[in-house]
Amino acid sequence: MRKSEVLAAEAVTCLNKALNHLKDIWEEIGIPEDQRLQRTNVVKNHVKGLLDMMIQEEESMRKRLITSIQACRAEMETLCFELQLPIFEEEKGISMLQQEKNMRTQVEVLTKEKANRMQQLKILLEQDQDLCDILCSMPYGIAADSVPSVEQLESFQQHIQNQNEEKARRHAEFKALKKQIILYMEELDHIPETSIEKDVLCEDEDSFCLSRENITSLKLLICQLEERKAENEATCENHREKIQQLWDRLQVPQEEREAFNEHMVSSKKRNLEALRSEVQRLEELKLLNIHNVTDAIRSEIAVLWEKCFFSTEQRQAFTPYFSEDFTEELLSQHDAEIQRMKQHYEDHKELFDGVHQWEENWRHFQELEKKATDPTRFTNRGGNLLKEEKQRSELQKHLPKLEKKLKSEIEAWEGEHGREFLVNGQKFLQYVEEQWELYQIEKEREKQERHLKKSKQTEEDMLYGTIIRTPTKRRFLGTPTPNKSRKFNATSSSSSATPNSTMRCAFGGTVCRSPVPRLPLSANKRDLSKASNTKNQHGVLNSTITNF
Repeated sequence: MRKSEVLAAEAVTCLNKALNHLKDIWEEIGIPEDQRLQRTNVVKNHVKGLLDMMIQEEESMRKRLITSIQACRAEMETLCFELQLPIFEEEKGISMLQQEKNMRTQVEVLTKEKANRMQQLKILLEQDQDLCDILCSMPYGIAADSVPSVEQLESFQQHIQNQNEEKARRHAEFKALKKQIILYMEELDHIPETSIEKDVLCEDEDSFCLSRENITSLKLLICQLEERKAENEATCENHREKIQQLWDRLQVPQEEREAFNEHMVSSKKRNLEALRSEVQRLEELKLLNIHNVTDAIRSEIAVLWEKCFFSTEQRQAFTPYFSEDFTEELLSQHDAEIQRMKQHYEDHKELFDGVHQWEENWRHFQELEKKATDPTRFTNRGGNLLKEEKQRSELQKHLPKLEKKLKSEIEAWEGEHGREFLVNGQKFLQYVEEQWELYQIEKEREKQERHLKKSKQTEEDMLYGTIIRTPTKRRFLGTPTPNKSRKFNATSSSSSATPNSTMRCAFGGTVCRSPVPRLPLSANKRDLSKASNTKNQHGVLNSTITNF
């Protein structure tokens, strides 16, 4: 039995005992029955009223519990829906009071979770708004009054992190761009004019709007400043070249040039203005020294004519070059001509360089050919003979290759420009062929001269009977060179190597003296080719003597 039931039984017992006690008292007092009945009815009503009141209070509490349970259930369902959580499952077989307590506890937990999420959302929305203001981007798509889910909060946090990274990247890019802009403006002495320029230089870095449009505008501004800088540098460089030319033509003193060196290096605005002023000053001075300046320009034109391989007819086509009427118009004509020649040389520089290379190789080849026929080359002990022969062989192979390469380049150039590429007034390949023909003619002429000299020497030997000795072989230092005498028909021999020696002829026994004293053996070192010719001459002489 429950304790509550025992207490209820005791309450009934107490009530019965009290009624019995009242009854005894009433009997002892002698209260009549009608009054006794009346008093008993009062007791009954009093007890009943008290119990009814207690029942009413308990019933009220039960109703409050039911109402609380219903309210908690509804609030819990709303919170679960807002927090995107599953519905709380109520425990079966528990009292109403425990059920209400559990549900109220669960509602408190869900309410705290909701408040926590809303606080996080508020913080994230504030950060997102700040980033949107700086980056000029759209806000994150989430309502401020809606309860976000855990996934939405994580996604929002990741978005904020990405935005912070983007902000850091753009800020670093902005600082680099700002540094370049400031540098260019200082070099150009440029004062900020547009709003973007003023924002970059005047506003605080943290307050500058790092939108894509602003970053693009800064890059465009840098491109514009770079173009202006490049234009300034090109203009300054043109002025410097002009100034240098005018200095040389006007023969400006070195001290005056050095005083202007500051503006010959930098390309800032003040340097550009100084260069313009100097050019104007020199132009005015040039007009006062037209004769000297024109002569200086003519020297430059002549150099360019040589570089461009202009023929005499092409040079004479520029008639102002030969005029003696030195006027401002004549000077302008020379200025235009030298600019045209410079442009012509730059346009075809590769071809001209190739032709110059061929001429240089050709000249070197001819020098080596001349050295190859020089008798003194055998007396060289430095190893140059082998080196020169190797160079001559390499040039003989390289020249045709270079000619072939130039031929293909010239043909491509002629096809592109629709005219012939001339060197000294004639086609380059024709010019090359003429050089080779002249080379062959010269070789043939040298060959005929050697043959004529050989024949003449043979006639003199036959007429005077001079003994021609073959060149001695080069021997090592310190080794004596033996004297060898040549035998004629195995019967006549030469005497010792002394001057004015005699020779007895085979016909008639007449003694003939050589009119020219013979050189000592130490000086008898000759060209190998001449040695071969000498050997042949001895053979002719021996044959002649034998016939006699």
